[in-house]
Amino acid sequence: MKLNKILYFFIASLVLSFTACEPIVDELELSNTTTIDGVDLIADQSTEGGNGITLKMNTPGVTGYWDYNIGTALTDRTSFIYPIPGLATFKYTGTLGAEFFEKTVEVQIDQLDQRLDQDWYDLVGEDTAAGKTWVYATTPGNGLFWYMSPPGDAAGYGSVWWNAGDCCCPDASGKIKFDLDGAANYTYDADGDGNGELGSFVLDVTNQKLHVVGQPLMGGAIEGGAGNADGIYEIVSLTEDEMILYIPSSEGFGTGWTWIFKPE
Repeated sequence: MKLNKILYFFIASLVLSFTACEPIVDELELSNTTTIDGVDLIADQSTEGGNGITLKMNTPGVTGYWDYNIGTALTDRTSFIYPIPGLATFKYTGTLGAEFFEKTVEVQIDQLDQRLDQDWYDLVGEDTAAGKTWVYATTPGNGLFWYMSPPGDAAGYGSVWWNAGDCCCPDASGKIKFDLDGAANYTYDADGDGNGELGSFVLDVTNQKLHVVGQPLMGGAIEGGAGNADGIYEIVSLTEDEMILYIPSSEGFGTGWTWIFKPE
């Protein structure tokens, strides 16, 4: 009899032990705080038709970020100087609570009445609509302009592992042009004959990067060579008279690669 009681007590203890270990879970169901139509986006200009822009997302309970084409802002409100005249579309990406959404607001910019960061003028020229054309800083057999560098760090851009420009540089007579004529336009002219192909670009002044989109950089279209698939280049130097770009790992060689340009 005692054995049966002890066994019963042991089983009961196990049951209580497992019951006590089971977690208590409150199932919370996410729900939207509003609709996409209910998200209030506002774009203010510091002057009528001017390029000083402030973007606001005014709806409580909504979180997200702004994409204003030349950068992003992880806040509900952001202000910036926009470099491109014409009709601009700015996008807010966020969550309503239970689902993500995207919504845009448009702004008509008729005048660049606020001066841009100097890097913009160095890249595209003072006449931003007319733009600026760049060529290699020197010619084959006459110095450095397209060469293999140490990988991983732009600080080593000046160390030359192989001066490829002396022997086998593609686009040696090529040209690249940047302008802000209604958009951030990038033109790649491989032969320098005026029959260029149009792409676009993003100048990241804060992080000192240049992103060319839709077209390669001169000497960057070689499959398995010095190319850069994502089109993003680190800016080593950008002045009125010089542009030095670098990538930390070229596609074909896994080394760094350096470009040196001058205005045409």
